[in-house]
Amino acid sequence: MVRLSQADARALAVDVLARHGMPVAHAGDVAAHLVDAMVTGHAFAGLPRVPAIVAELVQKGPGGPIRVTRQTPVSATIDGGDVNGYVVSLVAADKAIEIANASGIAVVGACNTWFSGRLAYYVERIARAGFVAMHTANTMARVAPFGGAERILGTNPMAFAFPCGDEPVILDIGTSGVTWGEALLRQATGRPLDLGTAVDSEGRETTDPAAALAGAFLTWGGARGSSLAFAAQLFGILAGSDPVLREARNSGFFFLALKPDLLMPADAFEARVASLPGARRDVPAGWSG
Repeated sequence: MVRLSQADARALAVDVLARHGMPVAHAGDVAAHLVDAMVTGHAFAGLPRVPAIVAELVQKGPGGPIRVTRQTPVSATIDGGDVNGYVVSLVAADKAIEIANASGIAVVGACNTWFSGRLAYYVERIARAGFVAMHTANTMARVAPFGGAERILGTNPMAFAFPCGDEPVILDIGTSGVTWGEALLRQATGRPLDLGTAVDSEGRETTDPAAALAGAFLTWGGARGSSLAFAAQLFGILAGSDPVLREARNSGFFFLALKPDLLMPADAFEARVASLPGARRDVPAGWSG
């Protein structure tokens, strides 16, 4: 087993990504996200993702400029320039913070980008700035809706965050029974998938990661999970994505940020959140990609 410090892990990821064409500044953002995933216990969303990101970079290049194409006092639309979603999502989250600071509420959509990692990473950033946050992402079609076997939906996570003193309450939910990153990690480590999470290319239930990657993942929670996955897909369309993504490009990222004191004093809200039993417990993190 190889052990690396966080600094060394970040430096390694930056070096590999930069050598494959990603601008160093972007590589630093991606590396920080990957290392954060590792240290928070989500290895599938951490350094093992570097080869998949490199494969996309080799295929499509580093992308172009990230641009705000439309802005109002309460909203913005961002063209990600086909840049990796880890970078575009930070731009979108910071734009939401900027607008919400001025107006109290912000709606931001980003498109022309590709997978973005753990959504918790971005909503935590917004909540630490003092705002309630919601974020959804639709991704490359790898998931069959309830009752089907055809890839129509992405893994389509959604995340929420609420200010609560020094530690925001964060809920990050993937709508698929298994994520792409987890399936790749289990394939690499020789571990089967859980029952009821995937079908093969013939529509038969499977626990073989390779067969699942060739077939389709299933939504969790039956029809209810499938409905949430459709909702994330629709928010993605609202943000500018294609209805169904057959390749890793033009995902749609939707962000909502609002000041708690639009509805009640912020300190009173945070106190009530802190008093809710179980509000400070960790929850599983979703994944976009």
